This record gives sequence, structure tokens and C-alpha cells, in this order.
Amino acid sequence: PKQLASLKYVVAGAEKTPEGFADAWEAHFGSLYLEGYGLTETSPVVSINTPWMPKGVNYPGSSTEGSRRGSVGRMMPGHIARILNPDTMKDIDVTAVGLLMLKGPNIFRGYLGEPERTAEVKQDEWFITGDLARFDEDGFLFIEGRLSRFSKIAGEMVPHGTVEEALVKAYNLFDAELPILAVVGRPDESKGEALVILTTMDLELDDVREKLSAAGLTNLWIPKEIKRVETIPTLATGKLDLRKIQVLASES
Repeated sequence: PKQLASLKYVVAGAEKTPEGFADAWEAHFGSLYLEGYGLTETSPVVSINTPWMPKGVNYPGSSTEGSRRGSVGRMMPGHIARILNPDTMKDIDVTAVGLLMLKGPNIFRGYLGEPERTAEVKQDEWFITGDLARFDEDGFLFIEGRLSRFSKIAGEMVPHGTVEEALVKAYNLFDAELPILAVVGRPDESKGEALVILTTMDLELDDVREKLSAAGLTNLWIPKEIKRVETIPTLATGKLDLRKIQVLASES
């Protein structure tokens, strides 16, 4: 802490901050922890929490200042957002969880020499982020996860990341240096999809069910299968390699 005594602000991005981490950081180091959001295709910053309300920015009716815990802050000037139903691609209320669409001068024109790939993520001037998100009444943006990291189970969108966080808490895995588990969806005849846990640990399904139920997760959110693996695949960035994880989950 003494070596970082002069540090006033820390800005985090790339991955969602685990619940409780920001409070722990501020208590230990004494500097403000501010989370933001952006993508390579957005040059890259889309939104950010700030220590105070920026001068000249007006959010009618807002009694807050510049940051809200759990959010990735408010949109940068000049950016426009929509929230769509990912099934119908129709606009829904921005306070509901849906597919985040962005437009602004920061949005890239497309992937060089890859028109087909570009067409997958561009809808006229709008960029399809692939993230599920919502806004609150004060304009703060909350990223709920990647659309590819949700399973539609009996009509309900279940976030893999939330189940993973519950497992990390239940088994006290906060200090693990490498990923120990990952949750992924697989086809299920009765519900559409079912959740599978890939893990390097020896877990018992009954114990998992008991712990997740005690944590308040509903039956739809509780995995139906556990697959023991040697390692959890990751990318060079440290993020989960979702393609390889899906392959592992599909193997018999």
C-alpha cells in the first residue's frame, strides 16, 4: 500500500470486476476504483465511471455524482446506444436487459478486407456489440455479459458468469491463480439448453446443487452436469477460450 500511496484513481476494463473486489481494493490501497467499458471496434472507450460529474454533463433528475458501483459508468459524449431483444432484434426499454447497440464517431467502419465478418456486426451505422446490457434511471450502463455466455433455458436467459461467480464464492476460490472452472451450455431436449461445469476440481453434483440453492439460484440456473478436465482453456489475454471450452463440453 505504501508504494501506491500517491495513486488516486484506478481504471479497470477488459473483464467485469468481481463482486466485492472494488471495495476490497479501496479499503486496502485507498485509491478510487473506477470501472469502464469499451471494445477494439469502438476506439475503444464507450463509457466510464468518474470521480465526479463531468462539467457540462447533465442527467436530469440524477442525484448521483460520477460513479455507481457495479456499473461501467455513463456513455462518453457523442455516443448513442440502443437495447434490442436479441431474438427479434427489436428495440426494448433501455432499462431492460438486452443486446447493446452503439453508434457514434468512434465506431469502426469494418474489418479490413473482411466484408462478410463486418456484416455480422454492423447494422447500417449501428455496431452490434454482442454484449447484453441495461441502463439504470440515472444513465449508468451495466454489462450483464456476452450474449455467447448466456444459455436460454426454458425461455429464460441464464448468464454463465453469474453461475461461475456463485461457484467461486461457494467454494472460496478467490485466490486461485488460474481458472479452475467454467460454465457452458449444451443442448437439452426438454429445456432447450442445460448448464455444464468444466472444472479441474473434484466436485460432486449434489454438493454443487446444495450450495447454489443456498446461494439463492433457481433450479434453472443450477448445472446438470460436471465434467472433469485437466485445464480450463484460456487465451493469451487470460480470458476464457470460449471456443475450446465449448468443444470440451460437447465431447462425450
